[in-house]
Amino acid sequence: MRNDVRTLEWTGDGLRLLDQTVLPGRVEYVVARDVDTLVDAIRRLVVRGAPALGVAGAFGVAVAVLQAAREGWDDAALDAAVARVREARPTAVNLAAGVDRVLPFAVEGAGAVAAEAQALLDEDVRGNRAIGAFGADWILKRVGDRPLRVLTHCNAGALATAGWGTALGVVRELHERGRVEIVYVDETRPLLQGARLTAWELDRAGIPCVVQADAAAPSTILRGLADVAVIGADRIAANGDAANKIGSVGVALACHAAGIPFVVAAPWSTVDPALADGDGVPIEERPAGEIVTWGGTRTAPDGVAAFNPAFDVTPARLVTALVTETGVLEVSAGATPGRLRA
Repeated sequence: MRNDVRTLEWTGDGLRLLDQTVLPGRVEYVVARDVDTLVDAIRRLVVRGAPALGVAGAFGVAVAVLQAAREGWDDAALDAAVARVREARPTAVNLAAGVDRVLPFAVEGAGAVAAEAQALLDEDVRGNRAIGAFGADWILKRVGDRPLRVLTHCNAGALATAGWGTALGVVRELHERGRVEIVYVDETRPLLQGARLTAWELDRAGIPCVVQADAAAPSTILRGLADVAVIGADRIAANGDAANKIGSVGVALACHAAGIPFVVAAPWSTVDPALADGDGVPIEERPAGEIVTWGGTRTAPDGVAAFNPAFDVTPARLVTALVTETGVLEVSAGATPGRLRA
């Protein structure tokens, strides 16, 4: 199918990754058969998105076990390699969770690890389908059963998951029901995950969309041009604070001011029950070159530094709804993940 996107796949001796750094211009793959290649791919955003990172981390343990056998590592070397995978990006809780899930199978060999990682991949796809259905049902009931104008930020589609997508899974479900008029796609500076990746996915799926500058999003919302905003998340605290790509807070504030729903769609694995609130979310700071250069040319004066946080944290009071594979929590009304788990 034209809209089928396979982000990652186990080959038997390595992890095949769709290289998201060269989309949409080229469709290329990176095959990670050693830990260095996988860690580099994670840090360079060859593979990205919290659910996809969880699956990549799980298969990463299998990569490490195979490399340990080839190169004669001792237990300490294997542990260190697994820790490098686990800590490759600090904000997305799914990466560590994926590693931790499969690590007990390492004593049985790479095959057992890969089988458990594949189970995680399959669960993610099924869960994303459920997120899409729950989210579409809730939005149509809340906003009205009609074609909607949806705004999204960054990329929370099939490229960010094992398949189908979280936020874009909701959009795709709405589209299948004939309930999408247009999707406003924030370009998502500085790496343009919205313009490069989300627009690519929507175009392949035949879903009408336009790309806009991040700074245009609040105005689009306040002008009454959007009915709902739907985004993903990389970590969600017990109180419902949600960490996502930088720029998400501005969208949430505009939605609150305009009185339209701000919806976060993410699997339960993105909820960190040990984190009381968003103050404890580690915010990754990425290289300055992403901000002060463009296409290899410096755009800021020499000697001027950059501040490049990759994520921000939207307070729970601004999150109208959290959609997971188990249903919908109206977070701003007090239905938080921590209370549900308690």
